[in-house]
Amino acid sequence: MENKRDYYEVLGVQKNATADELKKAYRKLAIKYHPDRNQGDKDAEEKFKEAAEAYDVLSDPDKRARYDQFGHNMGPQGFSGGGGFHAGGMSMEDIFSHFGDIFGGGFGDLGGFASAGGRQSRRRQRKGSDLRIKVKMTLEEIATGVSKTLKIPTLVPDSHCNGTGAKDGTAFTTCPTCHGNGSVMTSQQTMFGTMQSATTCPQCNGEGKIITEACPHCHGEGVERKEEVVSFNIPAGVTDGMTLTMKGKGNAAVHGGINGDLLIVIEEVKHPELIRDGNDVIYNLMLDIPTAALGGSVEVPTLTGRARLKIAAGTQPGKVLRLRGKGLPSTEGYGTGDELVNVMVYIPEQMTDDERKAIESLQNQPNMKPAESVKNRIFSKLRHIFD
Repeated sequence: MENKRDYYEVLGVQKNATADELKKAYRKLAIKYHPDRNQGDKDAEEKFKEAAEAYDVLSDPDKRARYDQFGHNMGPQGFSGGGGFHAGGMSMEDIFSHFGDIFGGGFGDLGGFASAGGRQSRRRQRKGSDLRIKVKMTLEEIATGVSKTLKIPTLVPDSHCNGTGAKDGTAFTTCPTCHGNGSVMTSQQTMFGTMQSATTCPQCNGEGKIITEACPHCHGEGVERKEEVVSFNIPAGVTDGMTLTMKGKGNAAVHGGINGDLLIVIEEVKHPELIRDGNDVIYNLMLDIPTAALGGSVEVPTLTGRARLKIAAGTQPGKVLRLRGKGLPSTEGYGTGDELVNVMVYIPEQMTDDERKAIESLQNQPNMKPAESVKNRIFSKLRHIFD
């Protein structure tokens, strides 16, 4: 994975920065490195993209929380979010499209300038809505990762008008107000002189063209509903509620533009025997008195099948046996958790006369009484738990 600077470092803010502080820091950087002020400067363009990427993540509470937990860890190709972020591939058009309205207008009016080097105003590019689906996963699937193929109802560009919303894809004309630019320029006198800013054209809503006759199939919307087959991989180690993002796999935008995203929400299915604790799994093993006292071997379930476990003679209730590497992998790729076998000893609730007599015959034997060292060890554990 490419080396990337910390997003907080990029914006020059603390990790507890408020939304207003983030916005102020981003605005400052966007003005400083805006392409209109730094034409031909590739380094400034990269810093402009870097700042936009950082703000994209940190300004969204869900993305910010996942970033704080997982950092720049990348999931499978095409995913972003819970298993990692995929904002590094943002193009300049993506940035202008996604963030153009953050500061009350297009990026052209950041800091009060629009086309310092003669840059043409950009047409407004719409984005389709996101789709959200839940995918249920067992602990066994989470341990290895899975591939899924699903049919998802989604909005796609209407084939009758090529997504334009105009009859036959041709029944539209250039907007007479903005002359096809999608935006209009306004001038304002300030203490620094005349400042120009670009605003969305009110007549064509930034599209640069006007439909003269609507498509009869989609009624001018430019989209139709179909079932799309989507295949994707879910990485090992995901957690319940984690959201993975497939860029551009959501609904198509009205009258063309950028597709929305497909948000895949992980729903962890409860395991019948194992309990998840982070990357570890816990199994509560119930031993009978003879096995706990005399020792032996037992079978325990794991995420990859059954495993035989040796029980030492005199094993006490509360002892934890560790099966290393039998837990879940980290989404960051830093090792695998363990399976923790929590030992419990079953005390019979009902006994026959012979069973009762057998236990009574042992009641006064010296080794049937807990030694002081055992008592102290148990009390020490209890104090540690409650402290």
